[in-house]
Amino acid sequence: MNRRTIILGWLKIIFGLLVFSLGVHLTIRADLGVAPWDCLGMGIAGRTSLNYGIAMTVTSVMILVIDLIMKEKIGFGTVIDALCTGNFVQFFNDIDPFPKTEGVITGIIIILAGLALMAIGQYFYMSSGQCCGPRDALLVGLGKRMKTLPIGAVQMILWGTVLLAGWMLGGPVGIGTLVSTFGSGVVMQMIYGMIHFDPRSVVHQGILETAALLQRD
Repeated sequence: MNRRTIILGWLKIIFGLLVFSLGVHLTIRADLGVAPWDCLGMGIAGRTSLNYGIAMTVTSVMILVIDLIMKEKIGFGTVIDALCTGNFVQFFNDIDPFPKTEGVITGIIIILAGLALMAIGQYFYMSSGQCCGPRDALLVGLGKRMKTLPIGAVQMILWGTVLLAGWMLGGPVGIGTLVSTFGSGVVMQMIYGMIHFDPRSVVHQGILETAALLQRD
């Protein structure tokens, strides 16, 4: 990598996060239940004195520690993810670009469309080679340890485990929660199968490696 490819990689990450965040907005817009990670955060908040935001922050830090234990790198992609994703999702929630819809079937279709956009967005920022957010790094780390399973199946196992933990802690579970949990892996595998992409094959560059290259140029 040189300075130009690094900067282009950052733009690719930002574009991917925009697409991913639009997908997240759609899953929220469907209004059929919270996502698995939100279920876990609400469950933790309900069992402790923490509010939801702090509970999610604590969860992210714990995931980051697990990522480091699994020797997944922390890079500029991780930083950009942390700074941008929440703001991008809030932006789409504020402008609310899609008309309001009603009905369970319509809601499920919207969730599936959101999951597809999330998978496409993940492709763009994970393929940049500059690392990704804590949850995606966890997916990749687990995928490397479950080499015989398609990455979509690993995603389903991960989200299913998160949902189970959240439910056991008292987090809310709706139809949309179940669709997201079990549909995410299927949608991801279909899309990545079509474009022949496996996140486990990407060689990522840590933040110190990237900084050294920027200084060299």
